[in-house]
Amino acid sequence: MSRRFPARPALLLAAALLAACASAPPPAGAPPGAVSVSWGDPARFTEARENPRDTPAAREAWLSDLGRHLAERAAAVLPPDEKLDVRFTDVRRAGGFEPWRGPQAADVRIVRDIYPPRIVLEFQRRAADGRVLASGQRTLRDAAFLMRPNAYPDDPLGYEKMLLDDWVRQEFGARR
Repeated sequence: MSRRFPARPALLLAAALLAACASAPPPAGAPPGAVSVSWGDPARFTEARENPRDTPAAREAWLSDLGRHLAERAAAVLPPDEKLDVRFTDVRRAGGFEPWRGPQAADVRIVRDIYPPRIVLEFQRRAADGRVLASGQRTLRDAAFLMRPNAYPDDPLGYEKMLLDDWVRQEFGARR
């Protein structure tokens, strides 16, 4: 008599991947905790309102990816004794959905210049002694995002990552 066991390898693999993402090592050369990235309720972001098919798990995944990317880039340019706290307060990814194209295209993100990426964030840069060196809110947007070479051509978050790269470069400059 043969016994059938439920297919659990897929669940174990998914759990391992989630654990790996949650405990990603700090960026190379950055002291642990130098850059902290958080976000508000992703269900209230513009992206969630414009893309109702986006699940909470999917939103959490792309926000984690953006947060990791920002932490790596910012940690590379911050002086070793400084800390940076960033909070995403709104995100609208590049591209949009055009339901008038028919049901076949209902899940297709159309990337055109009329749908630029936008990220609204708050940040606080602190010295080692806790003094606030800089803080504020920034709205990152690039209306000409399709006219620039895409630094991340195979990444679905490439345009948003380029926005973050530009902000880090403008706000913090290159490492001294």
